[in-house]
Amino acid sequence: MRDNTIFDDVFRTMMEKMTFLVVPLINDVFHTSYPADVKIVQLRNEYQRVDGEIITDSRLLIGNRIYHIECQSTDDTTMAVRMIEYDFATAVEFARKQGRRYRMEFPRSCVLYLRNSRNTPDFLEVDVVFPDGGCHLYRVPAIKVENYTKDKIFEKSLLMLLPFYIMRYEKRGHEMSENPQLFQELLNEYEVIRSKLEVEITESGRSELFSDLIGLITRISDHIFRNEEKVRKGIGEIMGGHVLELESEKRARLMAEAKEQAEALGREQGMAQGMAQGIAQGMAQGMAQGIAQGMAQGEERLSVLINRLILDNRGNEIQKVVTDKEMREAMYREYQL
Repeated sequence: MRDNTIFDDVFRTMMEKMTFLVVPLINDVFHTSYPADVKIVQLRNEYQRVDGEIITDSRLLIGNRIYHIECQSTDDTTMAVRMIEYDFATAVEFARKQGRRYRMEFPRSCVLYLRNSRNTPDFLEVDVVFPDGGCHLYRVPAIKVENYTKDKIFEKSLLMLLPFYIMRYEKRGHEMSENPQLFQELLNEYEVIRSKLEVEITESGRSELFSDLIGLITRISDHIFRNEEKVRKGIGEIMGGHVLELESEKRARLMAEAKEQAEALGREQGMAQGMAQGIAQGMAQGMAQGIAQGMAQGEERLSVLINRLILDNRGNEIQKVVTDKEMREAMYREYQL
């Protein structure tokens, strides 16, 4: 079993936990047109052979076709033989019996080269000679990350290549640490990448993917520039300082804000209603008290007037004073009451 590397870990993380990211790559390499939400089935990646276990990077089933993608961080000259070994094992596993005859179909395969040299071919090829002497060419494409600019990556939605994009600069890490202009150019480029990634993911409705990809990008960058603290820290600040709000967080925030606004509105309405009720009650109570007080004061005033009339031997006018308002008011003025 081959040694695991950080590159294998990142690649397999995307294949197993963010499998939908591979769809644009498959469409680009094999000239298919699968929609972003096409159903993908993960197939097992382990095979047992006489001298030990072999593990493939990724085998996927889409519809009735099997796709096999290997991620390679070095230009291994034995890769072509390894690929046909993996693909032959897949063809045997899914061989279909037709009467006494079998049909074996090889998967559609490719190798994703994270690093490549001038000698890395565009296709890996093996001449397979069958028992009857017939020869067939086994041929799979070699995909080189270095050939994809950041503009092409976003144009084709090849977001799964972004974590490995930094590898094209790994031989210039020390140079960028010493050259402020080169270092700033790198930071500017990653600021553009971050901004485009934010737009791409926001438009796709997968906000939660932003922080996941940022984490993978930073992880590869930290590894590549582990001996160049300035460069590593600079990219980390550019990428790590911006995290999109997750959809779940957004919903929770909006619900909390709506609840808070409703409570605030309720408080305002309650206060307004309370004030209106208070004013109405106050007015009613005031009117009642005023009427009562006025009636009491009126009765006292009238009582004084009647007493004065009796003392002045004008008792015969009492009936008029009680029943005639104008007469009563005139008497109040007369007695200065």
